[in-house]
Amino acid sequence: MNKPMHEQKEQPKSLVPKGITIGLALFSLVLSLAGYGFRLMIGEDIASVLRHAAVIVPAFVLGIPLLFWLGSRVFNKLQGTHIETRNALTLGWLTACVSMLWLMGTYS
Repeated sequence: MNKPMHEQKEQPKSLVPKGITIGLALFSLVLSLAGYGFRLMIGEDIASVLRHAAVIVPAFVLGIPLLFWLGSRVFNKLQGTHIETRNALTLGWLTACVSMLWLMGTYS
């Protein structure tokens, strides 16, 4: 027999712990800024370094996680899934960190 709505227990939401989400966000910021100090130390032009950083840092720190968030919203609407925002953002920052480490390994 079905219980009334107020008596039914909500299923617990499966969220990535907040500390992991914040940690990955900060790690993606640190990784995206890592090489610019070295570029300045070897004498590259400050304007050139800042122009490059103005494109790359937001792309990895904000762009990739926001694409994952947007994708989760689309899946939630079209497929009827229930992807939590924090899970989508965490996966985006994890992907950004792995991508930056892969690029650093390729060019080192």
